[in-house]
Amino acid sequence: MNENQFLAELKHYLKKIPKDERDDMIGDYKEHFSIGKGEGKSEEDISDALGSPHKIAKELLAMYHLERAKNNTTVGNVFRATWAGIAIGFFNLIIVFTPFIAVTAIVLAGWIIGVTFIASPLLAVVNSILLQEADWFQFFFSLFISGIGIFVFMGVLSLTKKMMDGFMRYLKFNLSLVKGGLK
Repeated sequence: MNENQFLAELKHYLKKIPKDERDDMIGDYKEHFSIGKGEGKSEEDISDALGSPHKIAKELLAMYHLERAKNNTTVGNVFRATWAGIAIGFFNLIIVFTPFIAVTAIVLAGWIIGVTFIASPLLAVVNSILLQEADWFQFFFSLFISGIGIFVFMGVLSLTKKMMDGFMRYLKFNLSLVKGGLK
């Protein structure tokens, strides 16, 4: 594969990345070709040494989404970084997806508990209206549970941020392992 074919294929696989960042990535590989040519290597030898443009693009996409999620931690960015990490290889399906599901389940359970506890006075009022009798103990107990729910909510909010940051570090660690080991 010559330089133009290699770069065109790489550009094709990186089409989901914004143009300016894609051009920077393509520029890095143009530089590989110019350095290799300066050392007397053929374009085919350089492209063989670099590897498959498809595999390179998967790694670049994973790094791009990981950096994006690190800089702007949103659920969508973390999800895209996770899927980009899984796309690198089948082994990552188990190594990345399993912890992702576990972290998501823990965080989701915490949010459900927090919101349910906070909503408990409303549920007690609805229950009193439906049964047409006021149970004051139930109402005041639900206020107590609501207070606990506020603490749970604050804790889950903090836990969510920490778990997302930890998961992003885990993805970065995993990606460095896949790309060739730790340095």
